[in-house]
Amino acid sequence: MQFILVSACLLGEAVRYNGGDNRCDHALLKRWVDEGRVVPVCPEVAGGLSTPRPPAEITRGGGGRAVVDGEARVVAVDGRDVTEQFIRGAERALAHAREMGIRVAVLKEGSPSCGSGAIYDGNFSGTKVAGVGVTTACLAQAGVCVFSEHQLADAARMLEQLERGVGEKGEP
Repeated sequence: MQFILVSACLLGEAVRYNGGDNRCDHALLKRWVDEGRVVPVCPEVAGGLSTPRPPAEITRGGGGRAVVDGEARVVAVDGRDVTEQFIRGAERALAHAREMGIRVAVLKEGSPSCGSGAIYDGNFSGTKVAGVGVTTACLAQAGVCVFSEHQLADAARMLEQLERGVGEKGEP
């Protein structure tokens, strides 16, 4: 059975910056929880940030990959640099994925850690731009397929392929 790394906030855990959650009640996610496949993760908390905490965004463009490469920073709205905590949390999520052989993740879209298609622009303007979060960048570089909560059907197809032993190019 393939395990799935899932953002803890999507599972109803109160780990968001504002102390809330982003519970996702999709039937697929509920089924995976019932099957014991889901491994919850909150990279920001794992990296040492508290809940609640000031919101943070990736600055200088480039998204999560640029943060990992040292070309961008993650800064809280109060001006505090939280890059180290974001990188530490991403590294812990990746270590957990490797330990458990996880190849699929479902992470919260828009998050500076977990976004897989869009993140905020770094100006605290509420504007989203194309990009990935720090954890998504680390996981993807290691070969983990990252999906958002809006792509659960795609994640399910990937899981089915992995469990049938089909490679990423459709080869056994």
